Amino acid sequence: MKPSTRVNHPPAVNLAPDNRPLVAPVYQSVKFTFDSVAESERESRGQREGFQYSRVANPTLRQLELTLAELQGREGCLLTSSGVAAANLAMLSLCKQGDHVLMFAEMYQPTRYMIRRVLSRYGIAHTMLSIEDVAGIERTLAERPTRLIVFESPTNPVLKVADLERMTAAARAHGALTLLDNTFAGFHNHGQFDIDIFAHSLTKYASGHGDVMGGAVIARKELITTMHTDSIILGATLDPHTAFMIQRGLKTYALRYERQCQNALKIAAFLEAQSQVARVSYPGLPSHPQHALAARQMHEFGAMVTVELREDAARFSESLQLFAISASLGSTESLVWPGRLINPRDFSAQERQWAGISESTARLSIGIEDADDLIEDLRRALATSGTASK
Repeated sequence: MKPSTRVNHPPAVNLAPDNRPLVAPVYQSVKFTFDSVAESERESRGQREGFQYSRVANPTLRQLELTLAELQGREGCLLTSSGVAAANLAMLSLCKQGDHVLMFAEMYQPTRYMIRRVLSRYGIAHTMLSIEDVAGIERTLAERPTRLIVFESPTNPVLKVADLERMTAAARAHGALTLLDNTFAGFHNHGQFDIDIFAHSLTKYASGHGDVMGGAVIARKELITTMHTDSIILGATLDPHTAFMIQRGLKTYALRYERQCQNALKIAAFLEAQSQVARVSYPGLPSHPQHALAARQMHEFGAMVTVELREDAARFSESLQLFAISASLGSTESLVWPGRLINPRDFSAQERQWAGISESTARLSIGIEDADDLIEDLRRALATSGTASK
């Protein structure tokens, strides 16, 4: 065999059945092959297991899908190239012209944009309420046939907690599907509730190190089957190497999340004691309006802490040394994002009140550093920015 042929057809290395790698390899291949056309045809018709093209399915992605589905307590999972792509896949696949979507002011801005600006172009109507307006939710569902309820819990960024039992009961009574962005709560939370579809940004706690992007839609088998062909055609496929990195990150998921939640509770208690901090929002604090609800619904209270300062949060954010100013969350390092960069510009006065964001708001994503070091950094920043208690 000539060199130019050999380098394109390298020798195969096959492991014996009793000789397995401890860490699954990365199947960094777009294409897979069978020995015959007939077997390729059988796989494409779903008559046998196998892989042909990585936009459709890939062994590395399949391992991650199985892992995430089990963690969330559901049967199936579809991976996407980002968390936004995951939520959008579910909405685009499950909604059609003439449908109605119920959404909330307390949710991720790109999701709001998708519903209000994109889906509306294709004849999908929406109603936006506050996640706290439980009576309004039930009234809207009773008055208007609704295809999908899209929400978060805890919400981004002010950490309101949805009453999941009441929300899902109302949805089921009126024939609506529920889509929960469960990124803040994590894969080990909320699986016990009758939620139809979970969306996650794998960029956050699943990866945990801020170096890859990905998303996941997790649901029961029939819904995953409904969405699967659309996911292939939309093409927001996760790269196999990225899937491998996320699978690797998941090995420390429980350890990271536990440490981050412990740090978050300690930091929230510290901030609440500062007289120049107007308000601390953290579901683990007894002062949180929905603390008892969160305690019933969640195993931990999350790693996000949101504060309302008595002055502009930008100066406070710039004074921090261990908290990087960054839009993301869930990394091992701590992050801060001031309200000036979060505040919705397209909201009415009523919607702004629901959202609860001002230029004095600061969202903290708590990392795995030593909690005392983080508290000392917060103390210095409060003093430097002129917001420390005297």
